[in-house]
Amino acid sequence: MELFESKFRDSMTSKVALLNRITHYIVNRKGKQMRPMFVFLTAKMLNNGKVNERTYRGASVIELIHTATLVHDDVVDESNKRRGFFSINALWKNKIAVLVGDYLLSKGLLLSIDNEDFDLLKIISVAVREMSEGELLQIEKARRLDITEDVYYDIIRQKTATLIAACCSLGACSVKPESADVETFRKFGELCGMAFQIKDDLFDYGAQQIGKPTGIDIKEQKMTLPLIYALNHCTKKEKSWAINSIKNHNKDKKRVKEVIAFVKDKGGLDYAVTKMLQYRDQALELLSTYPESDYKSALELMVNYVVDRKK
Repeated sequence: MELFESKFRDSMTSKVALLNRITHYIVNRKGKQMRPMFVFLTAKMLNNGKVNERTYRGASVIELIHTATLVHDDVVDESNKRRGFFSINALWKNKIAVLVGDYLLSKGLLLSIDNEDFDLLKIISVAVREMSEGELLQIEKARRLDITEDVYYDIIRQKTATLIAACCSLGACSVKPESADVETFRKFGELCGMAFQIKDDLFDYGAQQIGKPTGIDIKEQKMTLPLIYALNHCTKKEKSWAINSIKNHNKDKKRVKEVIAFVKDKGGLDYAVTKMLQYRDQALELLSTYPESDYKSALELMVNYVVDRKK
């Protein structure tokens, strides 16, 4: 990870001082770095503990693209904070934030093209397309509040799971191009990503204090699994009250608290936890066919961390 950090830093450099100042700010406020870890652990598990330059480039590309999407997300969401620090748009305004996101995206694509990693580039490009589609599908559905459970899974698969799927398939592809492992680990990453997003949705109901305030999804009219389940398992009267609350009273703190209590009461949280654990178990099952190693154990720990994390 230390070597990756320096390579990642180098991959961002520019002749423009303003850009370097902003990318330096970004690098120094990094998050959990789960995504590069997925790349390295997958590659090491499949390649007797060894990684190559392609693996480092794959991890850098993923992190560049991921960072670009976060910078753009903060603009879209009009968010002033990211991981407890000011977001790029809060410090440098929207125009600069959008351009920085574009810059990071192009740096990621060029890193692959310059090294002729076209197989890695394809994996990344599919992920970017799916993430954009997932976000837009969510926005379209949020307007009408008519999301079914299946549509919800489609949204989170595209929005969140597709990037973790790309990490794992990149790791596999960097050391074993064109092998069946590339698809196996894409699926593995997708299952981890599904569990990861359901866990995030559960945080909105205030199990622990984390980076985002509770009830924020309700305020933003986002239909998440606990809420969808509750709406499907209540009376018509309760359903119209809940939908009216989310549509017209989502800024009313007392009303948001009542919606949270309603979802808990209808078993929405328990149902979401059950689904999350199913995805975790499917991911662990895919790993079970591979021989034991430190890297396999570490990947199993990562999968369990996804559902056990407190933030």
